[in-house]
Amino acid sequence: MATIERFEDIFSWKEARGLNCTLGKMIDSGRFKNNYRLINQIEGSAGSIMDNIAEGFDRNGNKEFVQFLYISKASCAELRSQLYRALDRHYLTVEEFN
Repeated sequence: MATIERFEDIFSWKEARGLNCTLGKMIDSGRFKNNYRLINQIEGSAGSIMDNIAEGFDRNGNKEFVQFLYISKASCAELRSQLYRALDRHYLTVEEFN
């Protein structure tokens, strides 16, 4: 089994990066109107997902990495909650939300 040497090779980090790109395009297109507070919260929590995976990996310790993965998971929950708010405001379609 191959050893991962860079956080950029972690599948979940790549997925989180893709999610950030998708959300960024939606935000940049103006779909979130001028709801800057929600935009900042979405960008913050979405960014935290990938950032905590990267930071935890580079701590070079399994216990710390696991701790940062839990933080990343909590950021996922935070983002999901914010996306519900975006859905309720019709900034997202149900299909996009899912």
